[in-house]
Order: sequence, then structure tokens, then C-alpha cells
Amino acid sequence: MVFGYFGKTLRVNLSSGTISADENEEDFYRRYFGGSGLISYYLLKEVGAGVDALSPDNRLVFAAGPVTGVPIAGGGRNSVGAKSPLNGGYGQAEVGGFWGAELRHAGWDAIVVEGKSENPVYLWIDDDRVEIRDARHLWGKTTLEVQKSIQKELGSTTIRIAQIGPAGENQVRYACVVNDINHAAGRSGMGAVMGSKNLRAIAVRGHQKVELADEKTVNSLAKWLRDDVKTNRMAVGFSQNGTAGGVSAFNAMGNLPTKNFRYGHFEGADKLNAQALNEQILVKRGGCFACPIRCKPHVGVKDTYDVDPAYGGPEYETLGSLGSSCGVDNLEAVARGNQQCGAYGLDTISTGVTIAFAMECFEKGILTEKDTGGVKLNFGNADAMLEMIELIARREGIGNVLADGSARAAAAIGKGAEEFAMQVKGQEVPMHEPRCKAGLGMGYAISPTGADHCHNIHDTGYVMRIGSGPKAMGILEPLPSQDLSAGKVRMQLYGSLWQHALNCLVFCQFVPFASDRMTDLINGITGWNTNLWELMKLGERCITMARAFNMREGKTKADDFLPKRFLTAFESGPLQGVAIKEDELARAVETYYGMVGWDSEGKPTSAKLEELGVGWVAGM
Repeated sequence: MVFGYFGKTLRVNLSSGTISADENEEDFYRRYFGGSGLISYYLLKEVGAGVDALSPDNRLVFAAGPVTGVPIAGGGRNSVGAKSPLNGGYGQAEVGGFWGAELRHAGWDAIVVEGKSENPVYLWIDDDRVEIRDARHLWGKTTLEVQKSIQKELGSTTIRIAQIGPAGENQVRYACVVNDINHAAGRSGMGAVMGSKNLRAIAVRGHQKVELADEKTVNSLAKWLRDDVKTNRMAVGFSQNGTAGGVSAFNAMGNLPTKNFRYGHFEGADKLNAQALNEQILVKRGGCFACPIRCKPHVGVKDTYDVDPAYGGPEYETLGSLGSSCGVDNLEAVARGNQQCGAYGLDTISTGVTIAFAMECFEKGILTEKDTGGVKLNFGNADAMLEMIELIARREGIGNVLADGSARAAAAIGKGAEEFAMQVKGQEVPMHEPRCKAGLGMGYAISPTGADHCHNIHDTGYVMRIGSGPKAMGILEPLPSQDLSAGKVRMQLYGSLWQHALNCLVFCQFVPFASDRMTDLINGITGWNTNLWELMKLGERCITMARAFNMREGKTKADDFLPKRFLTAFESGPLQGVAIKEDELARAVETYYGMVGWDSEGKPTSAKLEELGVGWVAGM
């Protein structure tokens, strides 16, 4: 056993029904750490070029990191990865809750699932004992129903469950994997991959602990963090408001996507903000394993829109995607939509943005009531938004088209619909406006999973000041939010590599932990002598391997784009007249290639792969 790891990856072949374990050496973990590092390794090694993402030959990887399961804030997360059915390339999502920690406590660092079961099944992992169990009686049920049923069947309400919902069963291309009912690995369609394998859930119970090299140091850091979050401005804000605190601030700066990104401000924002949520529908706040911040809202509604607090509540991304992006200012309806997505296992971002796309198509006459089954799919129609979620999850009517994501839906609909699909590499754009955050916009363009806000910088945080973390990386001066100079590219590169490193460590980005303390934590867990340089190279290795996977799957420089809407100036609002300039974006992307060691077409060079210690990738 390696300190901080159990040294084991669980292998499950659902076609043959075989269960086995791989044992890994310390150097393996030192190179890939965990999370997205392990995912990129297994996908490149085991998923053949051109494999259909929804075929039995795809791999579904659940990966923890060295921090997962350690009793410290940020230690409740795991990653899920596979070839994505949404973008046709590298797919990955992170998720919190308690399931990841429980997997580690059962003695496993990762799970690799291959093949396809003839009938629906679920996995039952009880420490070293692993079973494939019949799940035909669970098929078609909501996530809450399935959790209750499995826990009753196994005789304990403390068993942790990661699962898909009916959307995953129906292989909606942006279906997600849900931990503990209300924590979602939302992006890139991992739930569809799980559904394609007839795997409904993975139930876990563990009785072990992660062995630490220096328990005193780790406990000291955990105590410091518990004390710090009581006064840290960011942590206190998340404790009080969750991510909903961003609604009003982003609306004021023109960063609240509205009516399918036509606008960056929403007249109904005050009806969706943190104050409204806290005063009108909040029941309590929850959190993740070992975390005192407790940023997760649980909301309840008993009027027109019945909402169960068990499903949590809408975060900022959901308030934007199902709310402002669809022109809906009814908070209770948005909370209901959040519950529907949780119950069916849908990514709220892709769901809302795809519905907003359909609403604009309806407004332009590209879609009619004949296409929508009589639904008046106008912006602001809350009931229509909720009906679309139902149709998408069940793949019925127009929902069957929208279930494939806005890019494929636009191609199927035709008539110029492509102009209104707000996506990059097939994945819908999150609730952060590139015309407000130009560096983030460039990050969307080059992201391995398609548009993603969780492994890129947010420019507005660097406008007024540069904190100790960026300064430790050599970023000394703030830059305007709309800047796309070489300096901003460098800032985006360094910031994103750190975010990718965190996704290998599988550590929560909401926990205010400086880079020096992070290296102390990893060394305390593992007994290694890692430093900031090694962790940055870890992030670089991760993003470069993901890029190599995408290039192998046919992605090219042409896929590093932004929708034309973001190249068009706002006609009103706080950012009136602001647009991304196409030539500046192209120049920034090429500068990024050079900085990260890719050639002029965006392909990682053999020299860069060798420098990162993964020369074997060049032959894949």
C-alpha cells in the first residue's frame, strides 16, 4: 500500500460478469495522482480510436484522488470520465457529496467499467466484496426512488449511491451521474454512457480509512481550514448564499446569460437571486463529506410547483440555465426544473441551454407548435420549460431531438438553426458570458470537454487584484476582463493548469486553500516531496493527454471556436458594444498552442509528451 492510496483499481466487465482488481505501484500514482489524471490514462490505453461512446467498448471510469476520503474540507469529491457521447471526444465531470469518500473507505482508488449487461444491474461494493445485482425492478424510477429502494434492499440508510436516472437509461447525451440524490457529475454525458451499459447504480459501503504519511500535519491543516472558513470572505459567502450569490453581481456586470445569450442582463434577476432563494424557498443548507462550508441549498415548495428538499436546490448555473437563459423569472418553477433534472439525471446546464436554443428557434419560426406538440415554446414560459425537461428525459416528441444536445438538434432541424446553438465541441456553454470574461471564452474554445467553466480562469477575479496564488505562479499584474493579449493567455494557461491539477487531486475549488498549503497537504497525505512546480506539470500532463485523445478522435484546430453570437456586440446592457474579436481569439488560441507545447495545428508534440513523462501517448 502507498500512503494516501489503497493501490487498487476495481475492474468490472458487465458483458462477462467478471470482477477483478488491478494493483498499481507508487510511481503510477505519482505520475497521474487521480481524478482526471487516471481517466485520461485509462481512456488512451483502453478505448480504441473511433469507438462509439455508447458502445460496450467504451470505458466508464470513476476516479478518486489522494484527498478523497481524507477528513478535510474538499475531500468529498470524485471524477467520472469516458469518451463523451455529447462531444465525441474526451469526457469528464467532477462531483461532490459523500459517495467518493465512501468508495475510498471501501479500499478502492478507482473503478473501470467496460462491456454491457444483458439486463439492468447495479454494483454493490461492501469493502472488498463486490457483487453485480439485478436492477430490472429499478429501471424507469426516479433517483430518489432508486436510492430508497437500494438502501432498503441492502439494509442500511448510510450506504452511499452513485446512479443515473431515466435520462441516462434513455441515453440522453447530456445525462449525468448523481451522487447522494443532489450532487451531480453534470457535464459531458457520463450518465448516457452508464445507461448504455445497463448500469443503473453503484452502491458503496466502506469501513477503512485512508492511511496518512503524516497524520499530524494533515490534522493541523484540517483544523486551520475549519477555523479559516469561518472568516474567509469567499467561504462565508458560499455558506450564506451558495453559488446563488453570483446572480445579482453577474447581472450587474453583464455576465448573466439571458434569452439564449442574446443579452447579459435579465430584468427578472432579483426574483432569482440569493436573497429571494433564502427568503422564499430555502429549507436548509447541506454539504459534502468533512466540509464545514455547507454551500448546498435544499429548497421546498408546496404550491403550484411541488419541490422536495431531498433533491437539493438550484445553484447559480441552474438559476441561469433554466431561469434567465430561458427568460423565466419564476423561482419556484426553476426549483421545480432543478428537481426534475435531479430526478431524471440531467445536466441542468445543457438542459437549460438546449431548451433556450429551442425557444429561439420557436421565436424565429424554425420550430412551430406542430413540432413541439402544441407547446408554446416562448421565452418566459415557465410551464413550457418544465414540459421540455419531461420530453427530453423520456425522449418523446421534440424532446427526442433535443436529447441529443443543441449541436446535433440544430443539424437535424436545419433552416439556419445552427446559428442559435450555444455550444463548443458539442457541449453547451455554461452561465458565464465570454464577452464579459474573454480569457474564459478562450478557455471554452480550447477546453478538452467542450465549453466548461470549472477548469478555466474567471477574468473578473483578476481585474482589481492578483492574489498570493497567482503571484506564486508569476502572474504579477491584473488585466482587464475583456483583454485577450498574450499576457491574458499566459494567465489563462497558468490558472487552468492549476484547475486541472485540482481535478487530478480531486479537490473542491470552493475551498480557499492556497497553493503552498496544498503542497503541504499532499505531502502530509502521501509522504512525498511534491511542490507547486510538480502540481502544475500534473495539470499540464492532464490537459495534454486529453488533447491527444481528442486529436486521435478526429478533433482539429477548427473545433477550437466560439459561437458567432459571442463575436457580435451586445446592443444593450452593461456591456453594450462589447464583443469578442474573431482575429484576437484566433491569435490567442495560437499563442496558447505555443505556450503549452502544441504545434500550429494544436497537436501535442512528441517532445512535449516526452517532457511530461508520457511519451507513450505519441503512438496512440
